[in-house]
Amino acid sequence: MNKVVLVGTLAKDPEIRLTSNQTQFCNFTLAVDRRFKDSNGQRQADFIGCVAWKQTAVFIQKYFHKGNRIGITGSIQTRSYKDDEGKEHYITEVLAEEAEFVESQSTD
Repeated sequence: MNKVVLVGTLAKDPEIRLTSNQTQFCNFTLAVDRRFKDSNGQRQADFIGCVAWKQTAVFIQKYFHKGNRIGITGSIQTRSYKDDEGKEHYITEVLAEEAEFVESQSTD
């Protein structure tokens, strides 16, 4: 089974992009607090790369901004690509299949 459930804070505003065949997607980074504090009493966070496609991407881009808390469910995926110099790069990220609010939206 490949299932991920995360609650974290968006590190920057998600932006919709398009593939060459006009499919919408957005990449975003979630700062997810670790369970325990370090020796200085500070809570550490892991910054986890995520991608959402189609309607999920549009929903995230429309309703969430840098600093908002968001809950996502999805799966881990890996991919690779070659850069301009032919060097292979490997990426592990969370494919966000669902997103939800974890705090009320302000009415400012």
